[in-house]
Amino acid sequence: MQIAAAIVRERSGPFVIDTVDLCDPRPNELIVRVVASGICQTDLHGRDGYYATPYPCVFGHEGAGVVHAVGSAVRSLARGDHVVMSFPWCGSCVNCEQHMPSYCVHALSLKMKGVRADGSTLLSKNGRPIYSAFFQQSSFGTYALTQERYTVKVRKDAPLELLGPLACSGQTGAGAVFNVIKPKPGEAIAVFGVGAVGLSALMAAKIAGCDPIIAVDIHKDRLTLARSLGATHTIDHSSCEEVVTEIRAITGIGVRNSIETSARPAVFREAAESVMPRGTCVLLGSARKGSEVSFEMPFLQEGRVVRGVIQGDSIPTEFIPRLVDLIVENKFPIDKMIKFYDFADINVAVEESSAGLAIKPVLRMLHAGK
Repeated sequence: MQIAAAIVRERSGPFVIDTVDLCDPRPNELIVRVVASGICQTDLHGRDGYYATPYPCVFGHEGAGVVHAVGSAVRSLARGDHVVMSFPWCGSCVNCEQHMPSYCVHALSLKMKGVRADGSTLLSKNGRPIYSAFFQQSSFGTYALTQERYTVKVRKDAPLELLGPLACSGQTGAGAVFNVIKPKPGEAIAVFGVGAVGLSALMAAKIAGCDPIIAVDIHKDRLTLARSLGATHTIDHSSCEEVVTEIRAITGIGVRNSIETSARPAVFREAAESVMPRGTCVLLGSARKGSEVSFEMPFLQEGRVVRGVIQGDSIPTEFIPRLVDLIVENKFPIDKMIKFYDFADINVAVEESSAGLAIKPVLRMLHAGK
C-alpha cells in the first residue's frame, strides 16, 4: 500500500514528506494506522548519524494508532484495536528469556539498522529501498508496520493522540521510579533535567508519595511546569553553582534517590553526589561512547548504587496499560508537556524541540475521513 512518510535523505538533512510503498505484513506482523507520533531526541540523533542508520531513512519510535491489518499468525490483536508501538527485542537472547526485554542483547541492531532482523526493509520508493524499521516501526508516517510482540493494546476510552510518548520517554522516566527505584512514601528524590523523560519520572515520584521532589534544570519554563506537576523544590542550574550543596540544604543529608536525564558527565556526577548513603542514582540519558565519570571508592562503599536504566526496565504489555490507566484517572497528566503539530509541520516541530520551545512534540497524522 502507498503511504505518506517523512524521509531523511542525508545526514542531518530535513524531513521530506513523500509517498512511498509499504510492504504487506508477514504472519507475525501488523499494519497500524498512525494517529500520532511523538518526536524523541533519539530520532534526531538518528537523523544526525549517531547510530550509523543508513539513508534514506524514516525515523519515529513513539507511534500510537489503530490496527489496520494483521498477519495470518497474529492472535492478540485485531483490526480496529487501539495500540502503542513499543521498543523491539529479539525474544530469544539470555535477557529476553529472563523477562528483561529492554536489555535485549540485540536491541541496538533491531532499533537502529533501519531493517528487519533479516536485513529487509519495510518501505520503498520506485523499487528502491527506504530504510525503515527504526525501532521496528518508523512511525513518522501515516501507516507503520511492526510486529505483534512489540505492540501494546490499550483501552479505547483513552486519548490515543497522547499515548505515543509512553512508548519511550514516558515508560523510561516513570519506569525508573516504579520499576527500579520503587521509593517509599516520604523519600526524597531529585530529578536532573525535566524534559519529557524527567517530567515522567517526576509525575511518577509524586504518585509514589516522594517528598521532597527536587527538579533541576536550566530552563525556567520547565521548572515552572515541574512545580505544577509535583515538584516541591526547583533549582535553576544556570544560576546555582553548588547544586549538590543546595540539595543537601533542602534535605539535610541528601536525597534517597536521584535521576539524571542529560547524560552530561558533570551533571551525572552531581546527581550521584546528591545521593545519601544507601541511596540510588539512575542514569537515563543516552550517553555517547567514551563518556566517563569517576567516583572516589569510599563514595560507593557507603552503599550507594549508581546504575543505568533502559526503557524503564519495562515489560511494555504490562507497564504501558498501567500508565494509560493513570492518564485516564488524571494522575499522570502527560498532556501538560505535549505540544501538537500537524504532520506537514514536522520540521517546525523539530526546530522548536531543539530550541527548547517544545518539551514533547507530537505529530498528528490527520487522516482524511478517519
